[in-house]
Amino acid sequence: MTRKTAREIAVELCFASAANEIAVDELIDAFFEEEHYATLAEENELFSERPDDKQMAYICTLAVMSRERGEELDAAIERYAKGWKSERISRTARAILRIALCEILYMDEIPAAVAINEAVELDKNYDDPETVAFVNGVLGGFMRGEFPGTETQE
Repeated sequence: MTRKTAREIAVELCFASAANEIAVDELIDAFFEEEHYATLAEENELFSERPDDKQMAYICTLAVMSRERGEELDAAIERYAKGWKSERISRTARAILRIALCEILYMDEIPAAVAINEAVELDKNYDDPETVAFVNGVLGGFMRGEFPGTETQE
């Protein structure tokens, strides 16, 4: 399993946790239960391979961190969401933004440019081009606003 796939699974968990108002720890336990995960694999190629221990730790770290730091992450999203009201941001875009911000802020081993690129590419699978541009704009604005002088490839 690639980091890209693990990241997308983390987004799926964040989305499901927010949509169903389920504690992320509970959701993780149920989600990765062997029989349940096997049914997911039948429905979606994303789940064709089970994460190994390292990938599982990465997925869980992102999912838990995005939930625990949700208010802080959402405040950053709203600060850089130029021209978009909070209610306009899709749950998927919010989950993708939260994951990318977690990687940028708390995971030193992930370069910010990679987190941004991966978020934009991932959002292309879920949202319309306007929302994809919004995700790119929020993350680029965040980098310019919070880390002036930092070069990113938007």
